[in-house]
Amino acid sequence: MKRSNIKYLLLVFLITALTFQGCIIIQTPVIYEEAKKGVPYDVIIVPGVPYKDAGMADIMNFRVRWAKHLYEEGIAKNVIFSGGAVYTPYVEGKIMALMGEEIGIPAEHIFVEDKAEHSTENMYYGYLLAKKLGFNRIAVASDQYQSFMLHEVYERFKLYDLEFVPMKVSFMREVDKTPIAINPESAKVKNFVALTERQSFADRFKGTRGKYVQEQIRLTEERQSGTR
Repeated sequence: MKRSNIKYLLLVFLITALTFQGCIIIQTPVIYEEAKKGVPYDVIIVPGVPYKDAGMADIMNFRVRWAKHLYEEGIAKNVIFSGGAVYTPYVEGKIMALMGEEIGIPAEHIFVEDKAEHSTENMYYGYLLAKKLGFNRIAVASDQYQSFMLHEVYERFKLYDLEFVPMKVSFMREVDKTPIAINPESAKVKNFVALTERQSFADRFKGTRGKYVQEQIRLTEERQSGTR
């Protein structure tokens, strides 16, 4: 493919992405109010980010506090924090669970998914865990950007009953931004090897776009149908 064609396709994708993301931001207050009025979610899935990464600290703080807000408002009954030890030697789901408990989410309502290495896997593995735990009404609770990215792919994974509760812009302005202090040692992995040393950039991008999840779904369907 010619370079000019690649640039054109990237430009089209960027314009489409920005337009759709803008729609999600505009609709976020409406989605939130509908969630508040409706039947509470059995569980929300909160994707992780690397711990002890200066560029991600605020994002993790926002997501954990958003989970607490949804729990306190009665919008969610339980929380699944999702994420393995990906770029730093700390299991993201466990770190966020410690933070959630520290700021007041009861431990008996917190669950951890600790295998996911990409945002699409946070959503998929979190969903599988939710179903295994017997939860039926399930939503992803994250910031608007990640909600947009995951909303693009969730139907490919056949998660047709999964919903989204993206973070309100007003919440991000008003929420307590104080770092949540925890002892992270129980979430630290020994002999850690970062994802950047285990996968190439191209492979990591495939994971971000959900290629590994799609492959897992295909293999599962083949085993169930007896073709593998």
